[in-house]
Amino acid sequence: MARRPNIVFFFTDDQRFDTIHALGNERISTPNIDRLVANGVAFTHAHIPCGTSGAVCMPSRAMLNSGRSLFHIEGAGQSIPDAHTTLGEALRGAGYRTFGTGKWHNGARAYARSFTDGDEIFFGGMADHWNVPAFHYDPTGAYKGAIPYIENPMATNTVKYRHADHIACGKHSSELVVGAALDFIAAYEDEAPFYAYIAFLAPHDPRSMPQQYREMYSAADMVLPPNFTGGHPFDTGALHIRDEELAAFPRNPDETKRHLAEYYAMISHLDAQLGRVFAALEAKGILDDTIFVFAGDNGLALGQHGLFGKQNCYEHSVRVPLIFAGPGVPKGVRTTAYAYLFDIFPTLCELTGTPRPASVEGTSLVPAFTDPACGVRDTLYFAYTDTQRAVKNQRFKLIEYVVGGKHIMTQLFDTVADPWETKNLAADPDFADIVDQLRTELCRLRDEWDDRQSEWGQRFWAGYEA
Repeated sequence: MARRPNIVFFFTDDQRFDTIHALGNERISTPNIDRLVANGVAFTHAHIPCGTSGAVCMPSRAMLNSGRSLFHIEGAGQSIPDAHTTLGEALRGAGYRTFGTGKWHNGARAYARSFTDGDEIFFGGMADHWNVPAFHYDPTGAYKGAIPYIENPMATNTVKYRHADHIACGKHSSELVVGAALDFIAAYEDEAPFYAYIAFLAPHDPRSMPQQYREMYSAADMVLPPNFTGGHPFDTGALHIRDEELAAFPRNPDETKRHLAEYYAMISHLDAQLGRVFAALEAKGILDDTIFVFAGDNGLALGQHGLFGKQNCYEHSVRVPLIFAGPGVPKGVRTTAYAYLFDIFPTLCELTGTPRPASVEGTSLVPAFTDPACGVRDTLYFAYTDTQRAVKNQRFKLIEYVVGGKHIMTQLFDTVADPWETKNLAADPDFADIVDQLRTELCRLRDEWDDRQSEWGQRFWAGYEA
């Protein structure tokens, strides 16, 4: 039996789908992600179903690592229950050495059963990129420890205790996690294949990076998108969440451009770290024996629709990068097949011959690698807490809003003719049938996803139907 391929999974934090040079963004430099695009399959319409928490990354990561849909994960996605087999756990059970580094955010217990190895493990949501409170690998799986974390040494009352056993000082988080992965690769001599899960904290704020990358982008050269506005026209139910407070109201064009420049700089710095991994695998002689996955946990508005966060159902927030490359994956393919991040789990099972756990609900994307007509699914469902629900087919997207227990707004966008989602067609009589059709589909998917039974769905649908 031939040796199964290694797997290296690069997972980024807050990286929007349209931040890759090879996929159409000429203003950003991403040569190593571009290399994956050239040598693999890029899903240009990969999505998350939004989230059940303001920290959208928690449920996103829980879905990714469990292969389960939004209302079939525990709570808001902070932890993954033992009944749900994790990706690392499935690969570990199939004979893989499993290594994890960087942001986990789904509970120490789930991490412990997923990985045989690891280092620089971050169980929190965000941190100063130069001072990450992290754990070294604990073979007991306990991951117990609380250390003082000083956010601002010059101020008073800034000491907070973080779940960690050390502070990784002086090295940027992107270099920190890749450095841990490189140490694992350098020492690896096992006959078994390995799975390396490299979860970046970047480009999540607070945005900082080595100066050479900051100097690559001038705020003055940034171009605001067509859907930039000074503020959102109505209450989404999340207008004053933490992410939205990162910039002044009304949104200022110059301030927004500065945020964009820093965002791009963090992505270019992150991209450079991928090159270090490629070089290490090539030096080891195993580059061609390795499957690569590159994905992001959620998008980000950064001024689009007058928003800055990801707590919404617009394209900029629910679409994410997703690329596969390596053994069993054709080269240079771009597909518009609709995918969710929780489809990655069964896809890797199929590519590696790993038994698919019964708890996994995602759909393998392997058929879409070679069949341009394979759509995987025709419609997508989105939900944000108890305030927003949306459905999207191959052309139109319907978004419904319930705020303060009342249905306050319906939006309909033609995402083909209007990809920036600037023209609401919901009140246009010519599109009344489309609205009715999508509302029917919204309710069908609501029931399929068990949304009505969720604590968020109960509140949303009560307000929607009142």
